Amino acid sequence: MRAMVLRRAREKLVAEALPEPVAGPGQVLIRVSACGVCRTDLHVYEGDLKEPKLPLVPGHEIVGRVAAMGPGVERFKLGERVGVPWLGFTCGVCERCRAGQENLCPNAKFTGYQIDGGYAEACVADARYVFPLPEGYTDREAAPLLCAGLIGYRALRMAGEGRRIGLYGFGAAAHIIAQVAKWQGRTVFAFTKPGDRAGQDFARGLGADWAGGSDEMPPERLDAALIFAPVGSLVPAALAASGPAAVIVCAGIHMSDIPSFPYALLWEERVLRSVANLTREDAEAFLALAPRVPVRTETVPYPLAGANEALADLANGRIEGAAVLEVP
Repeated sequence: MRAMVLRRAREKLVAEALPEPVAGPGQVLIRVSACGVCRTDLHVYEGDLKEPKLPLVPGHEIVGRVAAMGPGVERFKLGERVGVPWLGFTCGVCERCRAGQENLCPNAKFTGYQIDGGYAEACVADARYVFPLPEGYTDREAAPLLCAGLIGYRALRMAGEGRRIGLYGFGAAAHIIAQVAKWQGRTVFAFTKPGDRAGQDFARGLGADWAGGSDEMPPERLDAALIFAPVGSLVPAALAASGPAAVIVCAGIHMSDIPSFPYALLWEERVLRSVANLTREDAEAFLALAPRVPVRTETVPYPLAGANEALADLANGRIEGAAVLEVP
């Protein structure tokens, strides 16, 4: 099969012909048709995440069809369209798994990080972490739902019931979750890089009530803020823009250092928290919700061989919405 392979951090992915994987016990073989290019892929490529399996096939927003099932798998049909997200394995027996916090399992493995992912014509995945996809989305449109959508959804849930929501970094996740927040009746404030007028217009086009630079104050105090950009200095900015009891959620897997800030920004019972990974419950709930909203994903297509170009465009802020590799 064709695959784009990362052999060393910061070195371009290499197009290679690899043996097609075989579904083992509890696994599913999937013919990949589309795979989203996520900022987490960029963190793996740039070496910000330190424990990848190398060589590695990246990609964890995988859409494809079931081609084979290993022993013990009965929940799918051959040819069924399915998706594979970031969380690819948990032990099921540790304290966190037993407490319903499988996203924090110390034995977890992640797709496109410790498990070969979807920058390829085929992949295998643990059937427990493979999900049927809703109708009404093309393969390319469905791909961003599997990480940008899921992490955005978990971050929004962790923000609580606040009505005025700030979204810092209006990329793949924010462009999805802004639509969910508006559907829930919330007021959405979108924060982009200072001076990014095109990004602010993009946010307004998806329902944002206000859009401005991350160096600006919103017209109303925020009840909650979701920080998707991996920029630590946005934490005190979001705190300064928030009201009493606001919840600030850091939604990325990696972030630059958070600078010191005066205690007054945190006082009045503001909460600063992170979101880590996702759970199967998140996936099932969000994939059922997305067509009800309905969530619309804005995508930029690339061929499989264009993975390096897609990563570069993402790194340089040249993508509105989400980049997706299409695998014919």
